[in-house]
Amino acid sequence: MEPDAKPQIILVCQQNGSGEAKIAGIRRYGGDRFQIKTHDIDDPLPELIDDTTAYLPARLEADLILDFLKHPDLSTDLARMAHDRGIPVVASGKKIPDALTPPT
Repeated sequence: MEPDAKPQIILVCQQNGSGEAKIAGIRRYGGDRFQIKTHDIDDPLPELIDDTTAYLPARLEADLILDFLKHPDLSTDLARMAHDRGIPVVASGKKIPDALTPPT
């Protein structure tokens, strides 16, 4: 990493530790190039969430968001929020508008 370069900020949104293996890999192989922030949801969730604001971050401050949320309402709204702020979201294996969805 360049001496004056700031690390990229990656926000990992996860339920019940679902992104921990990826976080460990980023830390292991990414060194000081990335600053990892997490948003953890460990509470039981209702089947349908009309208003996701109580569960998602109030502010998105990241260069990249990794979506490991299991609830589709949360993933959809997270992708929409990030799109509105110009932040790319990787949501592997999901079919969500406004998110990069590589196959798993």
